[in-house]
Amino acid sequence: MLLLRRSALSDSSFFYAAVNRRDRYHTVVRQVLENAYKGGWILVTTTFVVAETHALILARLGRDIAAKWLEGVWHGVHVIRPTEEDERRACEIIFGYTDKDFSFTDAISFAVMERLGITVALSLDEHFVQFGKFTVVPLQTEKLG
Repeated sequence: MLLLRRSALSDSSFFYAAVNRRDRYHTVVRQVLENAYKGGWILVTTTFVVAETHALILARLGRDIAAKWLEGVWHGVHVIRPTEEDERRACEIIFGYTDKDFSFTDAISFAVMERLGITVALSLDEHFVQFGKFTVVPLQTEKLG
């Protein structure tokens, strides 16, 4: 799979803040999204993140908002189904970082990003910073360059 250099992987925390107007990061996240689309960035996520985000929105904001988000994510984001090798790599990451509590979904995201050469994560999750291999927007910077 070939993705352009200007690709960023979005995680659940980022998607949730984009949807929840009461989230403290909502305005910043919406601005990042606007800049990403204007700048021609390709937004990527995994099916694991889609499932996690849908469950989060469903639990916190209700069925209607969760269903609307689920319908829309397939139109504005390139959704990737992780490979078996991504899953093996995710386990290696979890077992290799014994001082971190990365979720399997986080580790899958790291593995997919490594495989595809994606260096920017759209996330509010400190685990992406702790992994240390990506630029994490907006935690490390509020702009996509």
